[in-house]
Amino acid sequence: MGDPWSWRLARMLNKVPEVTLAFWVIKIMSTTVGETGADYLAVHVGLGTAITDGIMLTLLVASLLMQLRAGQYVPWRYWLTVVLVSVVGTQITDFLTDKLDISLYVSTIVFAIALTVTFAVWYAVERTLSIHTIFTRRRELFYWTAILFTFALGTAAGDLATEALQLGFRLGTVLFGAFIAITALAYFYGANAILTFWIAYVLTRPLGASFGDLLSQAKTYGGLGLGTIVTSAAFLGTIVILVTWLSFGENGRQGAPKTAND
Repeated sequence: MGDPWSWRLARMLNKVPEVTLAFWVIKIMSTTVGETGADYLAVHVGLGTAITDGIMLTLLVASLLMQLRAGQYVPWRYWLTVVLVSVVGTQITDFLTDKLDISLYVSTIVFAIALTVTFAVWYAVERTLSIHTIFTRRRELFYWTAILFTFALGTAAGDLATEALQLGFRLGTVLFGAFIAITALAYFYGANAILTFWIAYVLTRPLGASFGDLLSQAKTYGGLGLGTIVTSAAFLGTIVILVTWLSFGENGRQGAPKTAND
């Protein structure tokens, strides 16, 4: 897609958002909501793990079907699906760890392999992993499968770092933030755009989770003690404001940056 008309067509048809600062802010906050929201429903509301899992999975399926049936990118529909994927991705990892007693080392490796296989099959079938050309049903299914595994992998890797390796919420936030900064620098200095995007996408999950835990957990556990209600409400409110702005502002018009690596 080298000519201007092809790029204009891609901008119109692509069903995922342009990667901007707002994209990354919403992405990080959605991971925090996924971490604190699931805990809030299961523990504080008293629904329990099984009921919470069932409700969130049902909502995710409904939202994903709505997203797949849509003819174009709609900010609120897309980000609703991302938030629900974040919750379900968190629940998958927590279920493997808490209920099946599977080591975080094992789950991290398994999800890393699953994500790698997803990318390998995606590329073998479509010959591209670009997020700027998600305008067929098959590519969108590959995309959302990859998104789910990035959340599950990010959750497992984040829990492995902050809990199993005992880095704590503060150091975890700094560490994953530093990894994202290094990835961003690599991108600006010419590293492959697709590779750096997906690396950053995985890393934002443990960053958001560590930051969410830092804000919500009690001070005795190394957090700031704001609680899951305040943290979830604040971040969810910010997401709603940003998505509303994207929906009605100039950034609501879908675009695809012209990068050589696409």
